[in-house]
Amino acid sequence: QVQLVESGGGLVQAGGSLRLSCTASGRTFSRYTMAWFRQAPGKEREFVAGVRWLGQDTKFADSVKGRFTIFRENAKNTVYLQMNSLRPEDTADYYCAAREYSTSWTTYDYWGQGTRVTVSS
Repeated sequence: QVQLVESGGGLVQAGGSLRLSCTASGRTFSRYTMAWFRQAPGKEREFVAGVRWLGQDTKFADSVKGRFTIFRENAKNTVYLQMNSLRPEDTADYYCAAREYSTSWTTYDYWGQGTRVTVSS
């Protein structure tokens, strides 16, 4: 069982930056593909970014390419989402997700509770 705890959300002006963190419990973090999803009010949850268990591969949604970066520190059991050039349409609840040795970017077994990001115009 893996427990995920997100942090770093908040209110930021358009054009600003935020860094989200997701820390996992347990000693097997380096086995997990990690990802960030988001869900805006009235919309379905969508994939934002993912990173393989050793950081060997990453993937981004087209809407965030060039603005967001995902990276992990396995020694700290933590994955980060660096968000730059934020736009009002990035406003959403952001969720961290994990799946062991997953080669899929869309299916995950463990989810955090989410952290809210609000981008003002």
